[in-house]
Order: sequence, then structure tokens, then C-alpha cells
Amino acid sequence: MIDFHYETDFSIDDEAKFADWINRIILSEDEVYSQLDFIFCDDDYLLKINQDYLDHDTYTDIITFPYEDMSGIAGDIFISVERVKENALDFGVEFYLELKRVMAHGVLHLLGYGDKSEEETMQMRLKEDEKIKLFHVEH
Repeated sequence: MIDFHYETDFSIDDEAKFADWINRIILSEDEVYSQLDFIFCDDDYLLKINQDYLDHDTYTDIITFPYEDMSGIAGDIFISVERVKENALDFGVEFYLELKRVMAHGVLHLLGYGDKSEEETMQMRLKEDEKIKLFHVEH
């Protein structure tokens, strides 16, 4: 299942369309999923998770936690809607485009893509662009 949870005053208009897109991202990498939970929150909510679980005292737009004991791709993907809005302004892009980039980013992490080195970051950006394009593909 792909589930969407809201810990802030935000919701995705068409959850079915987003869930279908996430499924196509995973299928495009020849993988399957068992459970994905997207939790949309604010900066303070995500900062607390970052402090409590990762020992980082910084704001971030996304934190991904894989489920270790399930078959297929599974995990929690926490997204700060505040941070996504701010990043969209900073990058001069529409909010939903930046949201798709961040959502794809979380799924790509669960699929094994990293972003610690410069090379990994470049690969991640290319994959994000590739996966965003799948949103508009009719099936």
C-alpha cells in the first residue's frame, strides 16, 4: 500500500494519481513495494525526528526510514511541506514540481540510490528528473 498522512494543514488533491506515479517509479526500477507511508509535516515536526533519530540538529525537506523486515520496497518518507515551499521559491519552480522531486527522492533512497558524494548526487538528480517525467505519462 501507498498511504498519505498529514501532520500539517496540507493535503494532496489527487492521492490516487500520486500513488499510481509512485508505483510506476518503483516498477521502472524493476522493483515492487509492500508498504510506503508518506508523512507530510512542518519544519518543527521533521526537525524533532532529525534530532531524535538521526542526531542532526538541522532542518531538512525529507527524511526516509526503510522498513527492514518487509519484502519489496517499504518505508516511511517524512516531508516538510514548509521546506518544500521555501525550496520551490529559492529554486524558482512551482511548488508541486518541487514536491514531486522530493517525493521521488525519498523513493529513490528506498531503491538504493544515495546522495552523499558528488557523483551520487548527480546520479540522484538525473533519476529525479527521469521519475518526475513519469508523473505525466498516461498508462
